[in-house]
Amino acid sequence: MKIEDNFLDQKDFEELQKFLMGNMFPWYYNSIIDFYEDEDKYQFIHVFYDNYAPTSSVIENINPILAKVGPLSIWRIKANLLTKTSNIIENEFHVDMSRVYKDGVEIDSGGQNKLLKQSTTSIFYMNTNNGYTKFEDGTKIESVANRMVSFPTNTQHKGTSCTDQKTRVVINFNYFK
Repeated sequence: MKIEDNFLDQKDFEELQKFLMGNMFPWYYNSIIDFYEDEDKYQFIHVFYDNYAPTSSVIENINPILAKVGPLSIWRIKANLLTKTSNIIENEFHVDMSRVYKDGVEIDSGGQNKLLKQSTTSIFYMNTNNGYTKFEDGTKIESVANRMVSFPTNTQHKGTSCTDQKTRVVINFNYFK
């Protein structure tokens, strides 16, 4: 696991933060956080990249992050916005690429495939709050603005809500180096 604070230079970070957390950014309601069974949970998302293809008209806004990460291939990039809750709610442990498809055919179910062992997940934190990312070994990464944490995609992790800010915003990257 690699944790990098002040990942972007301050100017690039402030521009991205202003855009993503402004009132003109296109967020979309998603009734699923980790699993379909979570009936009372929801989040807002924006998918920049999915199944190896760009899906967003505003993808150029994350170019400073992509330039620094330097991925060879991108599977998915998705921003998540969770709203404030009265108590911190931990979501379920998961891996981001638990089902991998190529040309419409599932090539990995359950995260056991060699692809997941060779890929990387990174989480970029857009705002500081008392939410966190927790790993199955008990490690907690606090939500600190302009922080990037990177780890093998097959690593079980979970996110949380926050109680001290209106929202908790992160961008998840799943890619091959």
